[in-house]
Amino acid sequence: MARILITEDEASLRMFVARALRLDGHETVEACDGAEGLELLGESHYDLLLSDVRMPIMDGIALAHATAHDHPRTKILLMTGFAEQRERADDLMEKIVDVVAKPFALPDIRKAVARALAA
Repeated sequence: MARILITEDEASLRMFVARALRLDGHETVEACDGAEGLELLGESHYDLLLSDVRMPIMDGIALAHATAHDHPRTKILLMTGFAEQRERADDLMEKIVDVVAKPFALPDIRKAVARALAA
């Protein structure tokens, strides 16, 4: 299965998503913000970056740009609960697979990850 980096500042959501993806057989690594995520990306290969858009220190948009530039083989899937944040991702549409709207149900995020990995 895939190695997935999850960057999400809300700990309960991050753990919920990680647990669900591990049940699907994926290996997950978790980061609490974009800066930590960027550091982890530099240390190892990931098949997918699953990142919240709105986070402290370094947001998901900046992380997605850095990932696309430095790790072009890593697929990118963003999550956001804010419509205006989704619009900020428009310039990334060539680099990301999709933007998942929060809140989401467990089957929704699992399907989005499966689609992202298949893309």
